[in-house]
Amino acid sequence: MAKLKAARRNALPKSSFALPGKRAYPIHDRSHAANALARASGKSVYSKVKAKVCARYPSLPACK
Repeated sequence: MAKLKAARRNALPKSSFALPGKRAYPIHDRSHAANALARASGKSVYSKVKAKVCARYPSLPACK
């Protein structure tokens, strides 16, 4: 996974985050989406992140 530098992260639209209000868990590409699923903690956070990731990348193994 490529590193996401601060300038690039700040330039991403809200739709590129699983939690747009907090601008947390960037999912702008498939590798970051998989990483967001791996790092999401807590039932409520994980379910929100999984819903966003699976809507955007339904072919990920966690979404099947």
